[in-house]
Amino acid sequence: MTGKDEYYNRAKQEGYRSRAAYKLQQLDEECGLLSQGDIVVDLGAAPGGWLQVAAQRVGASGKVVGVDRQNVRNFSEDEAGSGDGAAHVETVRGDMTEADTRERVGETVGEGGADVVLSDMAPNVSGEYDLDHARSVHLARQAFQTATTVLEAGGDLAVKVFDGRDLDDLREGIEAEFEYVREVRPPASRDSSSELYLVAKNYLTAPVRAGDEVVVEVTDEGAEGDGIARVEGFTLFVSGARVGDRVRVRVEEVKPRFGFAGVVEHEPDS
Repeated sequence: MTGKDEYYNRAKQEGYRSRAAYKLQQLDEECGLLSQGDIVVDLGAAPGGWLQVAAQRVGASGKVVGVDRQNVRNFSEDEAGSGDGAAHVETVRGDMTEADTRERVGETVGEGGADVVLSDMAPNVSGEYDLDHARSVHLARQAFQTATTVLEAGGDLAVKVFDGRDLDDLREGIEAEFEYVREVRPPASRDSSSELYLVAKNYLTAPVRAGDEVVVEVTDEGAEGDGIARVEGFTLFVSGARVGDRVRVRVEEVKPRFGFAGVVEHEPDS
């Protein structure tokens, strides 16, 4: 039995709308993407296999928002697997390149933002590898841009792309906005496919990045004796500084909600 037949038959037997459902299950099991109560945005959601998996894993306390230019038929209670009649699954029909669609998605997600953005979008395959790769990168960039507008701090992104020469540039751009990025090839992907997934963890909303130098005033002391400064409301723990110091620091590490820095020099008026 081929890999294609195995996952196709399993999807039919287990009530999933597409064999792609198993790819999301495997991504989640390897990378820890989905948790109870999460708000998830699924781009390119039709026919709904990823929506099903996401809905089952976030449960009735979460919310899943599917976006596609095609219509996604409503889910039954059994398909969503939550016991709430799939009330926590909502769909937006539209193109994410259009402002109206982005606005509707933002309204559906809500002010708190999303915990996860997923994208299994792929171009119509032409058979010309370089062209198909370039188109897949374009779709991945659209998903990445969407993630930067709807994710809350610490949120995650998983996006499909075809392997090729532009992959490194795409990954580098995503890495600049997340704590780390890894490449994952789930077993459910067809053996003949060049697809892989970039899984980006912990979206950074900080106004600084590792390597930046900024002048800060230390206004508080941390539990371990480090100074605490704030840059546009973002907390930096500054080693070797005391309350009242005004110092130039180099940012060493950035987490979603705080960062670490070391003193480069004390300012003259410190």
